[in-house]
This record gives sequence, structure tokens and C-alpha cells, in this order.
Amino acid sequence: MKRDYSGLQNGSDIRGVAIEGENPRTLGPEEAFCLSAAFGKWLSDRCGKAPAELKIAVGHDSRLSAGSLKEHVCRGLAFLGAKALDCGLASTPAMFMATQFAAYDCDGAIMITASHLPQDRNGFKYFSREGGLDKEDISAILRAAAQLEPETELAPAAAEKAELMSTYCAFLREKIEKEVGGKQPLAGLKIVVDAGNGAGGFYALNVLAPLGADVSGSQFLEPDGSFPNHQPNPENKEAMASICQAVLDNHADLGLIFDTDVDRSSAVDKNGREINRNAIVAMAAALIAPEHPGTTVVTDSITSDELTEYLEKCLGLKHLRFRRGYRNVINKAIELNRQGIDSQLAIETSGHAAYKENYFLDDGAYLATKIVIKAAQMKKAGADLSAVLDSLREPTEALEKRFTVLRDDFAAYGQQVLDGLESWIDENGAAFGASVVRPNYEGVRINFDNEKVRGWCLLRKSLHDPKLPLNVEVTSGSCSDILQVIEDFLRGWEVA
Repeated sequence: MKRDYSGLQNGSDIRGVAIEGENPRTLGPEEAFCLSAAFGKWLSDRCGKAPAELKIAVGHDSRLSAGSLKEHVCRGLAFLGAKALDCGLASTPAMFMATQFAAYDCDGAIMITASHLPQDRNGFKYFSREGGLDKEDISAILRAAAQLEPETELAPAAAEKAELMSTYCAFLREKIEKEVGGKQPLAGLKIVVDAGNGAGGFYALNVLAPLGADVSGSQFLEPDGSFPNHQPNPENKEAMASICQAVLDNHADLGLIFDTDVDRSSAVDKNGREINRNAIVAMAAALIAPEHPGTTVVTDSITSDELTEYLEKCLGLKHLRFRRGYRNVINKAIELNRQGIDSQLAIETSGHAAYKENYFLDDGAYLATKIVIKAAQMKKAGADLSAVLDSLREPTEALEKRFTVLRDDFAAYGQQVLDGLESWIDENGAAFGASVVRPNYEGVRINFDNEKVRGWCLLRKSLHDPKLPLNVEVTSGSCSDILQVIEDFLRGWEVA
């Protein structure tokens, strides 16, 4: 029976409802079986190996549905004839590293995760030895999976247990030891880690503590897929408020927070100041600026003008503001390098940071490790990490609003709205100090500079929903002044 699994695609990931409740289940044993078998076939074709020659690592975060999905993922791989390595509770970046560590030498990896989504959701991220898959690859896998018949009577697949996280933690510890020096290089540093009850507790217990760091103020390290404390998401205001308070309460030198599967992270300085969004981009860039002068930092589209100023004037780097979507910024950085333009960092304001030195893998623990190294080096020199960002200016006000497109053809109609806005500003913007920013790679970005307000806005299409997100930032005046201009324009369109 032919099925349609296309609704499970979320860009370059697969996500669905894995626990029946308010929403019907869309990702269960059948889908796990068929999708893993289809991925194995895709990987076989990609690397030119027979399915029986493949070795594929399988891991998961703390989600409640992980065990059942893992069982049927392994069944699907066994049906194909591939060998599965059961890595247990793991981070998404560590799963990719199973293809790089000589001790495992896997051809590919499957991570069972839905990042920061609600507890009833789950999904899959796939890796080859070249990195994460693109959305076109995911589409092909979904089409192939829809043609398969699940073998529900198969006995549970025997997957070999693998201590991947021990190897991964050793890899991070060795990096800190090498760059800071000594067997207890973090002695004297107090670091608070917030894992949000996801998979990131290992970082405090198995990376920082063995190197001498005091992690006694860390919180929510225990894996719990019901996420009882706060959403495991550095973009969540409640989560960031919690880690900021923990840093202050424990008089810590540094705070680190991860999302559920640890491919994203943000930080907090000793004063409780968030190193998040534009600031985490600035910090990630500052860590490589001395070794790579003039390199191009690729970011998503909603980064601020103040960040551009910091990257280009303070650090001497170049800033390419591209599109939302972590695969988009990563792929753009890879493309630049192929063109002979040095790009050492691709990063989203969400905390997805991918360094060229680390396979362009978006790895929250790797970014955290580079921050920890810098913090330790500065403390030894009698300085403080917060000084790195002293020159980064912040907007005086920021706003985000999402407009709903009231049309079934929301993608095409949304583009018409954007085209109309661009033309309207070109024709009328001079009257109120507004001009379209070009070149621009996503949506319509507009600068405002008049007697009432100075700032910018970006109106773009959502990656997946019938929405037009609007981001506004100002350095003088109010965001409401810019919002009013956009709302006046939108009254002529089927948008609410």
C-alpha cells in the first residue's frame, strides 16, 4: 500500500507526533521501520556499499517515545541487512562523530530527536560521513519509505551496544586540556550547566567536572522527556531566565544552556547577562577571529545591524546575512569555501553554530567547549569573559510579530505580499526615511532613519507555516513606529 509520509518533513529533519493525545500519532513503529530502511538504502546508494556492508549508529535524546522508535529503527536496518550500533542516550553532534571516530567508523547515523518541540513529538536526523542531509535527500527518503511494507512480525533486532558518548566526552576534554593546559585546566572555575532535562547533562558531569570545574550549581541534568522544569531551548525566555538566575545565585563564572539534543547552546556571563541570539553569534565569531582574520561569518537573516558593526569593525571579519534554517547557513558557508572565499563559521541566532574546523557540524557542546576554553584562559590572565563582548552594541528595543496569511496558497501569496512591500517602499519610503536593503537573501529588509525612529525590520515567509514573521529592532524611537508602517501596508492584503 502506498503511503504519503511527506507531512513528516521539516526542512532537513523529520518530525511528527509520536505520542497519541490531543493530536493523532503520525510517527510510530511503522514509520520508524520504513524510514530507517529507506535511509539505509539511500546511504547504500550514496557510499557505493551493499546494505549488508553498512554500519549505522543509532541514538536518541530523553524523549519518552525514544525507546519504542529506536527498536523499530533497528528493525528497519536489520530488514535491510545493515548493522546497527545502539549508542543509547546521546547528543545529535555525537551521532555524526560516530562516522568520524576511528573506533566506530560508521557509514551513517540516525538520531532520534525533535529538538525543543513538545514532549509528544519526535523525529529523526540523518547523517552520512559528509554531514547532515539536505531537504532534497529527506524528500527522497520519505518517498522511498512510502513504498515499503513494514515487517511487523520481525523479532527485535539485535543491535551492538556502543559507548559513543564516552568517546565523545574524551574528545572534548582533550581539546580543553590541549588549549588551556594541565590535567585540571578548569580548576577554580565555577560553571553552571542547564540541560533542560534533555541529553546534555553529560557536559557537566563527564566533560567539565573531570577537568576540575565546580559544577555544583548545575540544574536539570537528569534526562526526563516530560521536561518538567522548562522548555529545553536557549531561545525560550523562561529557560534563559532560569539559567541567568542560577548563575547569579551560585556566584558562577559562566552559565551554559543546551537544547534537548545539544546541537544548540547559549551562555550567560558572571553578571547574569545573556550571551544569546546576536551575542552568541558575536561570541562564536570572536573565538576564531585572531586565527582567521577577514573570514566571512554566515548568519541567518534576522541578525542585527549592531552585530554587523561588531563583526566587521571590531573583529575585522566579514558578515554575510543569509537565510533562516541551520542547513541554509551551513551550506552557504561550504559554498563560499568552494568558491575560494574563506568562511570559518556558519551560525544562526537560535544557537546552531557550525565551525569549519569541526566538519561544519552544528554542535552546541563544541561551541560551549570553545567558550569554556576562552573563559579559562582569560581567568588565568586575570580577565573576565564578558570583556569579549564589551564592544557589541545592543538595540534599545526589539519586537517579533507573526502575521497569518489567509489564503490556501499561502507560500505563493506570501511572496506576492513581499514583492508588493518591496515595491511600495521603493516608491514611497523616502517620505518617511525608509529604504529597502539590498542585497538581501530572505524576505524584505528595510532600514528606517527619520526624526522619530532609527532601526530596521525584516518581513519574511515562515519556513513551514502560513505566516509572515516580522522582526523589528531600533536604536532610537519605538518599534511600534516601524510596526505601524508595516501594518498600514498589510491592510490591503489578505493577512491578519
